[in-house]
Amino acid sequence: MPLDFSTWTPHPHREALLAEIHARPFRPASAPARFLRFAFLTTAEQAAAARTRVAELCAAAGEPSPSSTTKHHRVTLPGAGGLPLELTYEQHGEFVTFDFTFAGTEQPFTPEAGQIAHLLPDIGEPGQHIVSVDLCLAPYGVEYRSPFDPSSLAASKVRKGAAVIASDFRADSAGFVRWLVVNKDLDENAAGALCQRVIEIETYRTLALLGLPEAMRLAPRTARIEWELAEISTAMSGSQGYEEDTAFLIRLTQLAADLEADVAASSYRFGATRAYNDIVTERLRAVGEENIGNYSKVTSFLARRSAPAVRTCRMVEQRQAELAKKLSRSANLLRTRVDVEIEQQNSSLLATMNSRASMQLRLQQTVEGLSVAAISYYVVSLLGYVFKAINEAGWPIDPNIAMGASVPFVLLGIWFVVRHIRNRHSEF
Repeated sequence: MPLDFSTWTPHPHREALLAEIHARPFRPASAPARFLRFAFLTTAEQAAAARTRVAELCAAAGEPSPSSTTKHHRVTLPGAGGLPLELTYEQHGEFVTFDFTFAGTEQPFTPEAGQIAHLLPDIGEPGQHIVSVDLCLAPYGVEYRSPFDPSSLAASKVRKGAAVIASDFRADSAGFVRWLVVNKDLDENAAGALCQRVIEIETYRTLALLGLPEAMRLAPRTARIEWELAEISTAMSGSQGYEEDTAFLIRLTQLAADLEADVAASSYRFGATRAYNDIVTERLRAVGEENIGNYSKVTSFLARRSAPAVRTCRMVEQRQAELAKKLSRSANLLRTRVDVEIEQQNSSLLATMNSRASMQLRLQQTVEGLSVAAISYYVVSLLGYVFKAINEAGWPIDPNIAMGASVPFVLLGIWFVVRHIRNRHSEF
């Protein structure tokens, strides 16, 4: 009997997983073309509002709108003045991007991006603006050096000389970082893939640098904790006892709390910096750069300018990790010393308590002896009255002699009674 696949129960995420690999397809591109990208840091609520705005633009143009769970949506919209343009919306972990693609001009970056802003649909301000990219795809023969500052120009051949990419990484008057791709032998699909990778390089290399301000903020705080830890460690060797060790332990606990607060505040940012930098490295490896003229390759330029910032983030992160281990070791050492001192104090306290118990026992025994004598005195006195009464009744008894003779028997009897009472109490 043949298998009936239709009866199998699919995993609830199977379709989404199969579609994820096709979620961000490359868009074919032919020269001349122009790409504008805007990236905004957003919260979940801001990202939802941005998607809603895209849905409104699609509805106004009579195009399909993204669903409430869509993270990638591409649509062709009528631009101002009848200029058709393609809008691509993408939602990432902590940011969203808006890409506008339209036909370019023979002269790259003409007109400037700031002069064509009125031709773009209003996307609002979904969050904090972080990236603006202006990329021009130009045909072979266009001069790649003229639009850029020669002092900071990075250029290279890619795909074994099939195209040239160039940028000076400087923002123009409207805040756009310009990139130029000069196509020689790439088809439309390969040209579109190259342009998308270059835009991603600019996007992620900017986002990777977000960790640098956090590293610069935390570096002095980490240095202060390191200095205080060294000071406490030096003072620990000459501590004078329990009180000083306890004070050192309190200081170490406070330093550990300060460090944990810094780590909690920066761990996401530093992790994101590593991830974004890895993406930049992968994209640069994918384009396959080769030297052109005496200019630096993009990889070399970023290694010289951006890599130190990423290393700074990693250094601060490593210092925090090592410092946490040192604080833990020092705190454990102090806790051990404090525990030993507490045990010694407990031993002394127990010895003192034993001494006091012995003294109380001796005092109790003394009191018991006095009690036997006092009770015997009163009992003999009572017997004296009895003997006198018997003598007056006609019995020939001398009360004084009888009282004296009864003393040993009374003492012995009272002693037995007191001993019996003490033994009964000691059983409980």
